[in-house]
Amino acid sequence: MLEWLLEPLAFDFMQRGLLAAALVGVVCAVVGCYIVLRGMAFLGDALAHAILPGVALGYLASGGQRGAMFWWALAAAVASSLGIGALSRDGRLKQDTAIGIVFAGMFALGVALISTARSYAVDLSHFLFGNILGLTTQDLWLTFGVGLAVLLTVFVFYKEFLVLAFDPMLAATLRLPARFLETLLSLLTAVAIVVSLQTVGVALVVAMLVTPAATAMLLTRSLPRMMLLAALIAAASGALGLYISFYFNVASGAAIVLTCTAVFALVWLWRQARRPVKG
Repeated sequence: MLEWLLEPLAFDFMQRGLLAAALVGVVCAVVGCYIVLRGMAFLGDALAHAILPGVALGYLASGGQRGAMFWWALAAAVASSLGIGALSRDGRLKQDTAIGIVFAGMFALGVALISTARSYAVDLSHFLFGNILGLTTQDLWLTFGVGLAVLLTVFVFYKEFLVLAFDPMLAATLRLPARFLETLLSLLTAVAIVVSLQTVGVALVVAMLVTPAATAMLLTRSLPRMMLLAALIAAASGALGLYISFYFNVASGAAIVLTCTAVFALVWLWRQARRPVKG
């Protein structure tokens, strides 16, 4: 067992991958708790796909440099988030309608840009399904810096987000800037998605935002404990998923997400088994 655990650690790419999985898992889990509590999973899915034109423009402008693609993707995510907020600000359009409009438009723009470069399809697969084992030390530091900024922002606005998530009426009574907080939370979701790009990819990032947080919600009603449990579940699933990828030659992003899903299924079944039988 010890040899099974230590053998992958002999490779630098596995060490970087494990660190990245833990970092991304914690960031996505913390932001994901608010997403789950507020029923914003559709927003996460939309933003994950809306960054596609940013990835495409970054590729075309820089010739495929990872750093440039990251910042272009972040710009697209922020623009999409602000666009959704602007469309739904006056109340005439509901938020889910605004999300659908921005999601469809940005995704179509990304597909159009991709179609202009034949060689792009090969490189795109890394961003669709992740390439955590291809991370460099520079990528790891970038992930750490941006992820830390997200966590610090959540810490600073913790009380405001807490009230907004559990009691919007109380937030209005206290005259909290609800629109600003909603936009900020949307921006944090966008940044968390971009941070997760190279780890699990666009196609799977919503699972990292939603599944660990949903699992933790089945185990506790306290938000601080929910965040802690979600972070631990996400980080542990990332590590176990990478080991599964290493030993069974499975795509790393898919292995991480499937591990998260398996943990959720086990917790849900355990909860069902503990429910009292009626009658």
